Amino acid sequence: MRLMNEAVIVEPAPGAEQYPALDFANSALALPGGQFLDLLGTPVTANHWLTEHGLAPVDAGMREMCAAQLRSLREQIRALLASRVDGQPAPASALAAINDALTRAPAAALLRWEPGRGLYRAATHPTTQLVDHALAVLAANAADLLTGPDAERLTACGSPPCNRYLLRHGRRQWCSTRCGDRVRAARAYARRTRGAQ
Repeated sequence: MRLMNEAVIVEPAPGAEQYPALDFANSALALPGGQFLDLLGTPVTANHWLTEHGLAPVDAGMREMCAAQLRSLREQIRALLASRVDGQPAPASALAAINDALTRAPAAALLRWEPGRGLYRAATHPTTQLVDHALAVLAANAADLLTGPDAERLTACGSPPCNRYLLRHGRRQWCSTRCGDRVRAARAYARRTRGAQ
């Protein structure tokens, strides 16, 4: 999936398809030129992100309080990813936030029945419960990433100013083609500059 927001195409980082929590953590992007893009910046964009990831219906009616809860959990997940990548102890506040999100909503979708549809499972909640459910799902996915076998592959993008995380494949150290191109261009410029002196 390629998201387009404010004329910026955002490719998912390697591993984001497998771990929605990784994509969630990467929903705040630092871009070249001091620009910043927040895919959860407003209730509308937060609802869109949740809808794209199967965590909310299009008409969820997201409010700023709900979007703020999502942004807060995102920062706590980012703190845990950073501590893992840097080999540092996990921040207590981030652990508390993840554990709180894990216990806020039932993990299972309920069984429902409709005449035209038959039996199906759904998490039909008022908006605040819907957000609690999304927070619980994302927190559980982050916990799975941080404690599972893929945790060893977790790394930060090596292309400043990018602030995204990815699962490393081979020697690749950047989250997207755009970041890789930026690194290669900077290296080529440095070689030309050194050669001209």
